[in-house]
Amino acid sequence: MFELKSHTYASKREHYEDLAQQARGLLSGERDLIANAANFSALIYHSLPELNWAGFYLYDGHELVVGPFQGKPACIRIAIGRGVCGTAAQTRETQLVRDVNAFDGHIACDAASQSEIVVPLIKADGSLLGVWDVDSPLINRFDDDDRAGMQALCAVFMQSVRG
Repeated sequence: MFELKSHTYASKREHYEDLAQQARGLLSGERDLIANAANFSALIYHSLPELNWAGFYLYDGHELVVGPFQGKPACIRIAIGRGVCGTAAQTRETQLVRDVNAFDGHIACDAASQSEIVVPLIKADGSLLGVWDVDSPLINRFDDDDRAGMQALCAVFMQSVRG
């Protein structure tokens, strides 16, 4: 059984390091993409403060399709290059958006979302698996520490779905 524990951390970096360790343990030995994506989403959503959505959009060869997530119902399909998720998929660069209202073309799946961070998920062969998307109801919720932390968490996730 996996148990989420509340801790007090000295820094965001320390919190993300602990989450990465928890994610490794949670995903260890399991290779099913959907099972790992579901558990990963739940771990992050319930461990980080001030989130209103955390989950995956998976690339089906044409567009991004909503995958396992935590939060309110979401947009089902997102075109590559459209919105924050589509931009991350197209550029293959993490998108850190401190204020979604300032992002041209932002797709508001949940009107409460005010900031967002999206990490592209690239397979070992260089192809796109999808994106990891996290939203917050607060403007400026995410910063460079979150970018580094989310990228590290996504690296752990990607190790779980390889080989």
